[in-house]
Amino acid sequence: MHIPDGYLGPQTYIPLYGVSVGFWAIAQKKLKKQLSLKHVPYLAMAAAFSFLIMMFNVPIPGGTTGHAVGAGIIAILLGPWTAVLAVSVVLIIQALLFGDGGITAVGANCFNMAVAMPFVSYGVFKLIKGKARGEVRLAVAAFLSGYLGLVVAALLTAVEFGIQPLIATGADGRPLYAPYPLSVAIPAMALEHLFPFGIVEGLVTMLLLKYFLKHEPDLVYGLSGPSAAKS
Repeated sequence: MHIPDGYLGPQTYIPLYGVSVGFWAIAQKKLKKQLSLKHVPYLAMAAAFSFLIMMFNVPIPGGTTGHAVGAGIIAILLGPWTAVLAVSVVLIIQALLFGDGGITAVGANCFNMAVAMPFVSYGVFKLIKGKARGEVRLAVAAFLSGYLGLVVAALLTAVEFGIQPLIATGADGRPLYAPYPLSVAIPAMALEHLFPFGIVEGLVTMLLLKYFLKHEPDLVYGLSGPSAAKS
């Protein structure tokens, strides 16, 4: 799901850089107010976990790869704004040092996996959880939050690929960047994340939440909101 250089034109990656920078600025301000010293080590651990889980890129027939991200569980445990910065740092390091994702596409990759995914996952978790604290309800909410968050991130990536032939073509009509239309890009990205990788993301989110509910329930931001991060 890491977009490489040359697949997005400047009409796409420059606006997405702007959007991501805006979210980074807001996240930094919010973390100064919400994140206590107690939670700083967890922020570092969250970034390390996301880095590790994203390194397991699995090739998929059709020329794409898939992987889990970990943004959903970070959003539930530490809040979506914390996840924005933690996952963004990981994506930037991967692009600069490992060539995993392009430099020009950093804004797009961060928007998909470090902005959209954490907020979708957190919103799904809060919606399904409601006011319930039952173990089964929380497990279902956690699974679906991870699953749907990853699927949405994959769909956004597919749309960014698929619009390139519509907005950037040469004089001969050939696409200048990603050559595949929406009718190809969306199924290619969606199918692999609807099934193997979405399920993996959901299971990871669910199992880690169960662990923290058992051992560190006060850490879980998603159960109490912003007040938890101030303690």
